[in-house]
Amino acid sequence: MRRVFGAKKEKEPPPSIQDASDRINKRGENVDEKIKKLDAELSRYKEQIKKTRPGPAQEAVKARAMRVLKQKRMYEGQLDMLYNQTFNLDQVGFATEGIKDAQQTMSALKSANKELKGMMKTLNIQDIDNMQDEMMDLMDVSNEIQESLGRSYNIPDDIDEEDLMGELDALEADMGTETESDGVPSYLQPDKEPDLDAELNLPSAPIGQGAAPPGRHNVPVEDELGFPAVPRASIRG
Repeated sequence: MRRVFGAKKEKEPPPSIQDASDRINKRGENVDEKIKKLDAELSRYKEQIKKTRPGPAQEAVKARAMRVLKQKRMYEGQLDMLYNQTFNLDQVGFATEGIKDAQQTMSALKSANKELKGMMKTLNIQDIDNMQDEMMDLMDVSNEIQESLGRSYNIPDDIDEEDLMGELDALEADMGTETESDGVPSYLQPDKEPDLDAELNLPSAPIGQGAAPPGRHNVPVEDELGFPAVPRASIRG
């Protein structure tokens, strides 16, 4: 008959690097506290040795101080060993984190590579070149249309510098004519009174009896409307 004395214990999972490092650091802190207490005890023994005269009493104090010093050396050795273990764990932890980062980087690169390949399937370099050529042709046609619409009509293109200077001289002469009569342009000057004698083609006054005596000027005679009076023809018998 098979007897079962106890249930089989489940195997505990191994501690992580961080847990092991924390445990060792805690032990190192405890050892460091013990070393500080031993240092304080050694300082007290040192003062007693100074105050005690050479003899059995001083030798007893030195013996106790020697045991404390040996204990301190032991704790210091343990502390160095714990520090080395912590250093090794930190190195392994750094390496592990580096491997994890590399794995994540590789996973991200694979995903990006797969996505990039899928996107590249939708693109064709030949189609892109053709589209660029078509765009250049369209831009050329658009420029030609703009130039054609911007052309002027009936404007001679064979004007040279001599024609320009001649046009400027003629314009300057016209402006000089318009600015005569105290600088008043011709279109602002008052209209001249018409010459009625020239328009009616009347004969000139006879020279002799009807002539004005020397030294006197002919004063034009006006009618009631302000126009020069028309001379009446004399009736001869």
